[in-house]
Amino acid sequence: MQYELRYQVIEAKRHTYQNIIDRFGDEPASRYLEGTLDIEPRDIFHYRPTWDAERDLYDARYSALRLTDPYSFLDPRQFYYTPYVTARAAHHDEFGKTLGYVESRDLMVRMPQAWQNIVGSAVIPLRHYESGGQLISVAGSRFAFGTSIAQCASFAAFDRIGNAQMISRIGLTLGDGTAEALATAKTEWMAAAHLQPLRSLIEHIMVVDDWAQGLIALDITDRLIYPLLYRGLDDTALLTGGGAYSLVAQHFTAWFADQRKWIDALLKSWTTDPETAPDNVAVLADVRDRWRPAALDAVAPIAAFVDEQLPEAGATTLLADLDAAETDTWKTILGAQA
Repeated sequence: MQYELRYQVIEAKRHTYQNIIDRFGDEPASRYLEGTLDIEPRDIFHYRPTWDAERDLYDARYSALRLTDPYSFLDPRQFYYTPYVTARAAHHDEFGKTLGYVESRDLMVRMPQAWQNIVGSAVIPLRHYESGGQLISVAGSRFAFGTSIAQCASFAAFDRIGNAQMISRIGLTLGDGTAEALATAKTEWMAAAHLQPLRSLIEHIMVVDDWAQGLIALDITDRLIYPLLYRGLDDTALLTGGGAYSLVAQHFTAWFADQRKWIDALLKSWTTDPETAPDNVAVLADVRDRWRPAALDAVAPIAAFVDEQLPEAGATTLLADLDAAETDTWKTILGAQA
């Protein structure tokens, strides 16, 4: 007796979950969509927050910036846990390789004294700025309405801790393996005149009640700090003996470009929402008017300090150019309300 084996294809009754079908029809969906859309509870909660009994645990009213459908915003990077962890593992692995190269040749400690001063007193203290950014992002992850926004804020919070750790590793390298540079950086963060405006700013943003406005205020400051201290000093570093700093700074520039993807997409969602856009634009204009001057005043002393150490850097001029560019950026974001 002979037997013949045959394959039988069993057609799936549906290709994805019902909430995805309700939005897009019964078509295969990505894991990102299946792990993001409509995940946040909306109807059934055990209790209201004892510290704010007028609101639910997940409530759109935690921010004045709202979307008619919170899931009209989607992360352009399509990050859920697995691709996020994979991407960040690769990022930190590349940073580790770069830092290993710098350490093996003592490139950081062989930089001119001016560059050691800039890294030690203007860059390494920013690990405390990143720690503040982490808390602001955590507030976003807790209070944001809709999983697609909350998970971006969660990943950003982890990124901030990662950035702080990367800066700390640079400090250990500058200290020739000791924590002396880190201790000095903490003291300067607490007392140095050129850092106190930024320290005050980040502490004020940390206590903003509206999670979305806090994130945007942080982003306004990021838009000055990252292009100034990481991308902006790159060319000068290569020409004035700061090549070791240029090698490590590129990794922060790459992170900031990635961060911009979801922030810019969220701003666009707020300002193009079919129902809430006018109110959102008005709120964003107020946030810009409050925090842009504060951010410029906070970063200006750091730029001046860089120029004191290395006049060739032209940091103050670069900061003015960045501020002018931001004026145009906000005109694009706000449109007629700019």
